[in-house]
Amino acid sequence: MERNRSYLGKLFHGISTLLTGFKVTGREFFTRKVTEEYPDNRDTLQISPRFRGRLSMPDPQKCIACGLCQINCPNDTIKVVSQIITDEETGKKRKVLVSYDYDLGACMFCQLCVNACPHDAICFTTEFENAVYDREHLKLTLNK
Repeated sequence: MERNRSYLGKLFHGISTLLTGFKVTGREFFTRKVTEEYPDNRDTLQISPRFRGRLSMPDPQKCIACGLCQINCPNDTIKVVSQIITDEETGKKRKVLVSYDYDLGACMFCQLCVNACPHDAICFTTEFENAVYDREHLKLTLNK
């Protein structure tokens, strides 16, 4: 509802609202800042442990080359190449991992591959600086 004010009443009302805005701005100007400047704070940067940055294979010996991660990946970013060898002592055949190829550029970080791995051979790290000029550098071999 608009009040009937004189010219001077409207002028004083405008000045008072302007000063209220300046008061809020001045108060915020002197409060402690919470914004972190990324390149300057690399040493003290805290990243959540739940962050999914890059797929890694900490211990390649854990991988049994079952291919469940490759099957569960919706974008086909994982390619597991395995080889069947015969153990000389027992004579049993088993799969051995030859290469574990991962395309970081096509990954959507859904974590279905990590959840499907029966031996926890793969996990996501908190590494997030993945910018490259050539997409071919985003194709990684994890078991090397």
